Amino acid sequence: MPRTADDTSVKAHRPDLLKAMSEFIVPCVFAALDTGGWAWSAWMLGMGAILMAWDSTPSLTARFDWVRATLRELFPKKPLGESYQGFIKALMKHSPALLSILTAHLRQRLQEGAGAHWLRQGWCAFAVDGSRVECPRTRSNQNALRCAGRKKTGPQLFLTTILHMGTGLLWAFRIGPGTDSERNHLRDLLGLLPPQALLVADAGFVGYDLLAAILQGGRQFLIRVGRNVTLLRELGFARLQANNTVYLWPDTHRKKDLRPLVLRLVELHDGRKPVFLLTSVLDDTALSDPQAGVLYRMRWGVEVFYRSLKQTLARRKMHSAASPQATCELSWAVMGLWGLSLMSLAPILAAGGDPLALSVASALRQVRLAIRCGPHSPRARILLGHLHAAVKDSYVRRTSKKARDWPHKKKDKPPGLPRIQIASQEQLSQAKALYVKIKAA
Repeated sequence: MPRTADDTSVKAHRPDLLKAMSEFIVPCVFAALDTGGWAWSAWMLGMGAILMAWDSTPSLTARFDWVRATLRELFPKKPLGESYQGFIKALMKHSPALLSILTAHLRQRLQEGAGAHWLRQGWCAFAVDGSRVECPRTRSNQNALRCAGRKKTGPQLFLTTILHMGTGLLWAFRIGPGTDSERNHLRDLLGLLPPQALLVADAGFVGYDLLAAILQGGRQFLIRVGRNVTLLRELGFARLQANNTVYLWPDTHRKKDLRPLVLRLVELHDGRKPVFLLTSVLDDTALSDPQAGVLYRMRWGVEVFYRSLKQTLARRKMHSAASPQATCELSWAVMGLWGLSLMSLAPILAAGGDPLALSVASALRQVRLAIRCGPHSPRARILLGHLHAAVKDSYVRRTSKKARDWPHKKKDKPPGLPRIQIASQEQLSQAKALYVKIKAA
């Protein structure tokens, strides 16, 4: 959304914390949203929810007390509600509208501020992945959220995120019960991707219907495949067929006369075993095998995002006793992490740095110290002025950072190798008939 003319003059007199936060949460964004007589305005609700996401206090009411005191110092004349119950009721009522407005604004700010980092390896690339977040074992959570079937797990929320790989910042997310499907979440989020975007994903996102939906929307994909997919060779459906041309054409879709997906198989090696990637980009001059390898390795940024959310921000488990509040709590925790990263983007780029070098832990530490010492204090100005230095250590690591074999570590089996078959005579005949039918139409 465009900024109003007097936003600049107003911000010039705000405390430095507010100046830093105005990079992503500005009053004009919420001007059209009327909270209907609640003690909390839309802007104050958004500010309070973001500040609560940054606080490390384990109790929700203690977080609220701290946030209200901070807001009172920032806005001495603004009306603020007195209780956490009133705040969460107002936030629950207006959260869908707030999140819709704010996520659209953050995507716009990201695109405007990314600069040369909007593309990586010549592509506007996005990584997608899902993760589960624990919730308290209350009756409400158990009935509404359910668990995903793993032993000793309680009620969970399933979070699917799309990350912009050029900057490492969030682009979109979807939250559902623990038994939700990340594929369905991605299908709902596809419309938010820019045209001609390249979606990079792990082996959990294969499937004819999903991949066809990505292509129908004008996007491309680069996805790892394993034993969960069967590919065909020498089907003859593509006009130009190379040695690495393969087809995804499950029998269920072949019997419905749906056309096969013409794809390219990329074989890489991670130093221990071969890794197979499937891409819809058939032209290897547009996306070479080495470029595909670089982009797939960059997909690890979405795993770093989940580590930042669960470990750095300490949101491995929600505190809300009811499922709607738990969903709201997680939504604003994600927004807090997104805002913190975007707040650090401009200073890092201005200093000539790479946004992928952002250290969320360092940025969060700077912001928390600035708030503790008082939003108006000179020390806060110094701390927030050093967000450009909130980057990862540049030294060369001499030992592995991999954790020891702790009992709680997941030990999922690797995807394995895809099953590749030569097209049968029946498949060849049906492909030829389908090709003729399509050409005639």
